[in-house]
Amino acid sequence: MTMEWIRFGVAACFLVTGLFFQVLAVFGVNRFKRTLNRMHAAAMGDTLGILFVLLGLIVMRGFSMDSLKLFLVVAFFWIASPVSGHMISRLEAMTDENMGELTIIHRETDSGEEEGEAK
Repeated sequence: MTMEWIRFGVAACFLVTGLFFQVLAVFGVNRFKRTLNRMHAAAMGDTLGILFVLLGLIVMRGFSMDSLKLFLVVAFFWIASPVSGHMISRLEAMTDENMGELTIIHRETDSGEEEGEAK
């Protein structure tokens, strides 16, 4: 009985950690402005979130054929996600004309002038 509660607690920790990474990925995808930054947030959330959620399910279910199937799903995601992310980032890098330009942000002072200007 105690071992079942320990297994449930460990599985719950894995599930909550996985959901945490998924929620962070959602905020990262919506917050970042550049496509490559958004892809990085999505890829990290995808990889870590799915890993921890499926690990939680494996621990909850116990080690059986179901666990092997869940492990194979994790392996498939780890193989497919970086490849698809790399292909999308190469497409973005080849088609975005403004990618090599640096964005310079000038901070305004209290007097309303920009910091880099002469007074």
